[in-house]
Amino acid sequence: MNRSKPLFLASSSPRRAKLLADMGFDFQTLPADACSIDETPQENESAWILVERLARSKAAMALSKADLPDGSVVLAGDTVVIHQGRIFGKPVDECEAAAMLSALSGQTHAVVTAITVADHLRCASVIVQTDVTMMSLGEAQIAAYLSTGEPLGKAGAYALQGMAARFVERICGSWGAVVGLPQCETAQLLAEFGIHPVWLQTQRDSIHE
Repeated sequence: MNRSKPLFLASSSPRRAKLLADMGFDFQTLPADACSIDETPQENESAWILVERLARSKAAMALSKADLPDGSVVLAGDTVVIHQGRIFGKPVDECEAAAMLSALSGQTHAVVTAITVADHLRCASVIVQTDVTMMSLGEAQIAAYLSTGEPLGKAGAYALQGMAARFVERICGSWGAVVGLPQCETAQLLAEFGIHPVWLQTQRDSIHE
């Protein structure tokens, strides 16, 4: 019998949901309006402080707005790209997406992801940085990629798990963190709150029966 606490994903990102499901966690995804916040960076705010603040704010928003069962645990996250001191979030349009891709072309940049897990008693976060090296991109390649629509809604205007995978020469660190959910760190954080994958929880329950 699975006695794990109810887990809710406070994110509209289908990538985070898929990674969490692939890891074997049982969860429900909250509607976007339950965890929607202003993601504008504050003045002189570093990427690390920004992503943790946003992840914690999304978790807090979900806990306060959503009608969750007692004992529920919320998971939230945020991801940004940082290159030469500039923070690249989600592009507002194709023009900004093209500018981001041009800046990242032939360069190594950092992807910073924060994951927050919280309930009504406590809140804990982890921040993971991954370095990504992108091949040199020509204007035609960038234009063709923009025409797919994939860059919009993605931090840094590209999706490592999608068509942009062919542009990435190498990564140093967590692949999952680039997509939006560092699997190892997320599992460890959830375990601190008593949340385990279904397959592991089932095994633990059978031992204690």
